[in-house]
Amino acid sequence: MSVLAIVLPPRERLTAQAGGDGVAGARAPDDYSFVFSADGTVVTQVGRTAASLLPKADRVIVVLADADVSWHRIKVPKAPPARMRAALMGMLEETLLDDEGALHVVLAPGGQPGRTGWVAVAHKPWLTAVLNALESAGTDVEKVVPLSAPVAQPVGHFWLDEAGDGNLGSVWLVFARKDGVNCVNLDGNLAKSLIVGAGELARWTATPAAAAHAERWLGSRVSVLTEAERAMLACRGATNLRQYELAPRHRGMRALREVGRRFMLPEWRAVRWGVAALVAMQLIGLNAHAWHQERVLQRKREAMNETLRSTFPGVRTVLDAPLQMQRETDRARALAGRAGDADFESLLGAAAAAWPDGAGPAPTVRYEPGKLTLAAPGWGEPQVRQLRERLAAAGLAAEFAEGRVVVTRRAGPR
Repeated sequence: MSVLAIVLPPRERLTAQAGGDGVAGARAPDDYSFVFSADGTVVTQVGRTAASLLPKADRVIVVLADADVSWHRIKVPKAPPARMRAALMGMLEETLLDDEGALHVVLAPGGQPGRTGWVAVAHKPWLTAVLNALESAGTDVEKVVPLSAPVAQPVGHFWLDEAGDGNLGSVWLVFARKDGVNCVNLDGNLAKSLIVGAGELARWTATPAAAAHAERWLGSRVSVLTEAERAMLACRGATNLRQYELAPRHRGMRALREVGRRFMLPEWRAVRWGVAALVAMQLIGLNAHAWHQERVLQRKREAMNETLRSTFPGVRTVLDAPLQMQRETDRARALAGRAGDADFESLLGAAAAAWPDGAGPAPTVRYEPGKLTLAAPGWGEPQVRQLRERLAAAGLAAEFAEGRVVVTRRAGPR
């Protein structure tokens, strides 16, 4: 799975001349340094370009500089997830100097309510501006991770500062341990006191430009680690600052796209072939089943047509066997002088048997083919309900309107 790490430079801090509105510190950069890895491990490409020209990758991760994330160890408040950010801000209110709206706080993984845990703090307006600029250019950022985080085994990294801020050419050290993360200049005395007691246990790395100076200062060898390789290692970190207000929108669609990307990876090729074969088998099976059902229906139609011809030899052309058979049966019954279910005698007899208790005789009776209309003046709902219930047992229906009861045979199989 390919990974694109967008490495942000240290945020521009406000100077006395810049004022205190925070505009300079919240502006997104015009172009971005990136590290691309085709497999998520080995660096494939390193460059710098505008947001719209960044390489496409399965995962896009923003990496923050060491100085842009501060770490604070607190006792995690007991609060529900929806109110955790507000609770963390309350705990850090006296520690942090900026206003609440300028800070983005995230509880590091492993932090449990009621226990001691780490909280990462970043500049919210600046990080929001960066994410908005990237997403406006069509780059969906999955995670935001820091270059360094507190770790159980001390880790130190040296690099040469070429920012041109007065410390040009000076070597810096970022030292991460279980007590926090510190970023110091080697020109001062603080760096020596920082590593006292932890130097032998620490793992030391340095950029190629700073490796020689770091070895002289440390008195031991260090491993060379480029900034690109360090950024790719940071992408595997567990701390994700893209939470709370900065959480990705449309998580459902993002999750679907992620599943789709994973499904198209080479290691899923066998699964794709299996799914394709399963779909093909289902389509073949459905077509075979449909063909079989069509054959069964055709045989049943032919059997009904043959039954109609053998029972009523006078029928020469078969268009609708069930309907023609019903008509021929009704015609034969009428010729024999027998009443059908919907004839006048049958409907009148059923209505007489179901007539409501206490109701007088019908003043008028009217018959149309399949429908018997009886006058029922002055009937109330109890009498109508009683007639309907009694007729329903005989398979008949009764409708009452404007002082008349209409009795018909219920639709359905006889």
